[in-house]
Amino acid sequence: MQIKQLPADFKEALPVLEKIEQAGFEAYFVGGSVRDHILGLPIHDVDIATSAYPKEIKEIFKRTVDTGIQHGTVTVLMGDDSYEITTFRTESGYQDFRRPDKVTFVRSLEDDLKRRDFTINALAVDCNGNVIDKFDGLQDLDKKIIRAVGKPEERFHEDALRMMRAVRFQAQLNFKVEVKTAQAISDNAPLLKKIAVERIREEFIKMMISQTWQAGFDDFLKLGLSQFCPDFSNHKTELLDLLKINDQIFEDEDQAWSALGFVLNLNHQEFNKLLRDWKVSNKTRETSLNTLNMLHLFENQDLDLWNIYKLGVGNFERVIKLCQMFEIEFDYTKLKEQVNNIPIKNNHDLALTGKDVCEILDVKPGPIIGKSMSRIERSVVEGNVSNNFDDLRHYLLINQ
Repeated sequence: MQIKQLPADFKEALPVLEKIEQAGFEAYFVGGSVRDHILGLPIHDVDIATSAYPKEIKEIFKRTVDTGIQHGTVTVLMGDDSYEITTFRTESGYQDFRRPDKVTFVRSLEDDLKRRDFTINALAVDCNGNVIDKFDGLQDLDKKIIRAVGKPEERFHEDALRMMRAVRFQAQLNFKVEVKTAQAISDNAPLLKKIAVERIREEFIKMMISQTWQAGFDDFLKLGLSQFCPDFSNHKTELLDLLKINDQIFEDEDQAWSALGFVLNLNHQEFNKLLRDWKVSNKTRETSLNTLNMLHLFENQDLDLWNIYKLGVGNFERVIKLCQMFEIEFDYTKLKEQVNNIPIKNNHDLALTGKDVCEILDVKPGPIIGKSMSRIERSVVEGNVSNNFDDLRHYLLINQ
């Protein structure tokens, strides 16, 4: 196969490949960028592989950075652009099921491609657009199949995270995992315990916010991967309930976590533990907790504006979509109108400050200030007083 019209991202990087070839070495575009272009998807990163060793790359180009030189990667700077150039290599001795104990630089493209995870990622393209396909990756792209390069057991023992990558690609591309590859995932799922939860979480969330997340999530459960993820073991039945929302998609990570907390029927403390065990960011944890708490309010038909406001008006639309996913029914239109009419998003939007309260009431800073500000805030939210200084001053004087 030949790509007659190289994408703009490849064209911009062509001078790098050409300069390497002029020095007597081979150079190719490889990996996900090749796969995505053939599928007609946007290209995110342009990866270049070469037969030149890192030292030789540094001799060819004047401006370089030793990005990961021990693994053969040198970043080449050309104008305002930068490109990661990685030497063909073989790897061996994966004692931690994650990183190779030994990396050997080689001159053979085929030897380099055979160490890659899946056939659809083991494609290379030369300067002229010729696609080098040593493992039938093009055929698998056409058949929409995710298949490990060579023996799947070996690929997963090299890096157990590849099992999560399989279901993630399944969700992103709406492909199916090939039978032998799927069986190897099922057989080797316990190896996930060897992988840092941060790495698992990254693949898991990429899967969950994909357009066809259900495809990957289904196999994530069926192949046993969920059993070796934080707080998911022994909850396969509950997690399967998430698939009942059919063609709905999650707009962000917070919404996906909240949906998981809902189907697992977790309270605030239990959900907080799950998020901590998955080591999500503090910001994501706070938003997800508030989202689930608001979802529980609506599930119980508690539509109190003050409760909604306390959990963050910014979470409201996210929760409404979750309500629609889980068929929680109430008058969405009416509640949206009421929430949109709340004049403030938080207490920083109030037209007076604690200092103003001290002056109006002629008191020194103390507990009374906080109580007064809270009373004013709630009254503004509930529409009992307008959020302008004069009205708030008058309200404060008659309600002190």
